[in-house]
Amino acid sequence: MFPAAFDYHRAGSVDEAVALLKQYGGDARILAGGQSLIPAMRYRLARPAVLIDINPVADLGYIREGDGVLVLGALARDAALERVPGLHDRHPLIAEVSAVVADPVVRQMGTVVGSLCHNDPAGDWAVAALASRAQVVVRGAAGTRVVAIDDFLVDSFTTAVADGEMALEARFPAPSGRTAGCYQKIERKVGDFATASAAVWASLAADGTFAEVGIAVGAAGPTAKRITAAEALLRGKKPTRDLLRAAADEAAKAADPSADGRGSVAYKKAMAGVLVGRALDGTCKRLGIEAL
Repeated sequence: MFPAAFDYHRAGSVDEAVALLKQYGGDARILAGGQSLIPAMRYRLARPAVLIDINPVADLGYIREGDGVLVLGALARDAALERVPGLHDRHPLIAEVSAVVADPVVRQMGTVVGSLCHNDPAGDWAVAALASRAQVVVRGAAGTRVVAIDDFLVDSFTTAVADGEMALEARFPAPSGRTAGCYQKIERKVGDFATASAAVWASLAADGTFAEVGIAVGAAGPTAKRITAAEALLRGKKPTRDLLRAAADEAAKAADPSADGRGSVAYKKAMAGVLVGRALDGTCKRLGIEAL
C-alpha cells in the first residue's frame, strides 16, 4: 500500500521547521528517523498532509554530557549512542536501551526523541525515560518549554507536543554518587515489539537505604507506566530479597496489558513482574550491593 498524498518540505534550521509547523499546524508532522512514521503512512494509519524533514539540520544530532545530564538532540540516533566511548560505564541504562531497540537496521536511522514522540506502548525509550525521570524540550513559535516525561507521555501515540511544536531534545539525568539503572525486555524475535519490558533507576543514601527509585514497565497499558507503589515500597529502605520481590509483585499487579499474539494478559502481567525483579537485581549489582 502507498501513503496518502502529502507535501514535503526540507527544513534548513530549527527556526525554519518551527515556521513551517506554525504555517501548517495539525496537518504537519516532523520527519526525523521515520522508522515508525513512514510504515504508519504506508498503511495509512497516519495521513499527514505535510512532512517537514529536519534531517538537513545536522547539528540536531548532538549527544552532550555535562552538568549532571545527558542531552540528546532530535536527530541523535540509536546507533550513534552505541558508538559513544564509555557510555555503558557512565550511563548503563541508556546504553542498554540503545543496543536493543528494534534491530541494527532500524537503529541506524531511529532517533531517541522520535521514539518518545511516537509513544508506542511497546517502545523502549519511554520506559527508560520514566524510570530515570527524563525531560523533553519542546519548541514552538511561542518559545521553548521543558516537559517532565510523566507529563509528556499522554496516551497511546499521543504526547504533550501541541500543533505547531516540535520536540527539540531529551534530557536524561546522569548517575551521580551511588546511582545506577538497568533495562530488561523480552521479545519473540530480534526486531519485534516488546512482549514486556522494565526499567529501574535507583540511588542509595549514605546509610544504604534507597534514597530515590524509579520503576517503569512497557507493553503494559496505553503507554509506558510508572509503578509508583513499587517505588514507594522501596524508598527509604535497605534492599532485601523479600523487599525486591514485593516490588516486583507490585509491578505485576499494576501492569495493564492487552492480549495479542505475543501473549495473554496473565502472561504479560507475570512477565512485567519478572522483568522488574531482574532490573532491580541488575541495578543492585551495579550499586555494589547484594540484597539479603
